[in-house]
Amino acid sequence: MNDWPEAWSDDNRGGRYGRGSGSAQPESARVMRQVRRGQPAPPGQAPYGQVPQQPRYADGGYDEYDSGYNTGQVYGGGRGGGDGHGPERPAPDWRRRIKWTAITLVTVLVVTTVATYFWADSKLNRDVDLSKVIERPEKGEGTNYLIVGSDSREGLSDEDKKRLRTGSSEGKRTDSMMILHTGNNGPTLISLPRDSNVEIPTFKGSESGKTYQGTGREVKLNAAYAEDGPELLVRTVEFNTGLHIDHYVEIGFAGFANIVDAAGGVEIDIPQDIKDTKSGADLKKGKQTLNGEEALAFVRTRYALAGSDLDRTKNQQKFLSALANQVATPSTVLNPFRLYPTMGAGLDSLIVDKDMGLFDLADMFWSMKGVSGGEGTSMNMPLAGSAGGNLLWDKDKVKQLVQQLNNDEKVTVKGD
Repeated sequence: MNDWPEAWSDDNRGGRYGRGSGSAQPESARVMRQVRRGQPAPPGQAPYGQVPQQPRYADGGYDEYDSGYNTGQVYGGGRGGGDGHGPERPAPDWRRRIKWTAITLVTVLVVTTVATYFWADSKLNRDVDLSKVIERPEKGEGTNYLIVGSDSREGLSDEDKKRLRTGSSEGKRTDSMMILHTGNNGPTLISLPRDSNVEIPTFKGSESGKTYQGTGREVKLNAAYAEDGPELLVRTVEFNTGLHIDHYVEIGFAGFANIVDAAGGVEIDIPQDIKDTKSGADLKKGKQTLNGEEALAFVRTRYALAGSDLDRTKNQQKFLSALANQVATPSTVLNPFRLYPTMGAGLDSLIVDKDMGLFDLADMFWSMKGVSGGEGTSMNMPLAGSAGGNLLWDKDKVKQLVQQLNNDEKVTVKGD
């Protein structure tokens, strides 16, 4: 039985269909009978199995369906109009973007600031208890900081001690003492020479809690610290001056050198050539940047200076003000790779009183920067001479100075 369409027969295949053809002409399409199944389609509908002709809109009327493939255009103009590449995207809402960017930046800044605050606050060594100090003077206007540089070798290796020329003495003594007053009339930085003649008053032992009655015994000021630590030093300063000390800050040799190095060195103008075998200082006159080792040698030098300890206290004031100025510059504050190491080195090295906060510490540094910037005053305690190697304070000038500080007045008293 022949199943091929009427127009074909087995002879028409010619043995070519399905087995290729050597002719360059394509084979004609085969014509197959239309197979109809089921009921005839209703009028106006395509018979079953056939795709109805699709209309398209052209010039307001129906036309043949044109998908656009014949022209290479897949998506027509449609409802979006435009250039024929689909619906236009809405313009960016820049105001909204700027708003959320600003909110994100502020949030990051707040979180970073809060985290930094708690990190820094946790690193403060609040080891000094000023509540143990008895018979204290009335608090005046402004804030008074007692800043102490000790000769503590804690944290220094034998190699460090040799390199920094610190020696190997056990314990610690005061190497420098200053009072920094902050208020509404500019900061005042006053050095207290370590050889100052003072009276040890009645005091309560910081460890024993026992009360030791004063006997009128006179010693050098640094002996008070050596006898019973920071609490007795504060008690002695308050008793001999009548000035209330609000906060105590102490730093040792190692901490001082580390802060200077973390800050990238400190630029200072040295007034004269300095060569001192005891401190290790070998510095030339002029403006230069000192690293931690050089800075420590500079502030410790006294034997190579004409005024000995009095000249040394002036150098210490000058350097500490320059250090505060260096730490407070934008190059340090705005650079986290310098700010955090400097803060870490400083906070790890400082010993402060239990009521000292970060804002108090910031106030102290900014005030010291003000001293170097010419907004304040730096001086030595007024002296009236010496006796037995001890420096005697000028009592009248000291009384006037303390009165001006307590009233937060501009200091007019001159020191040595």
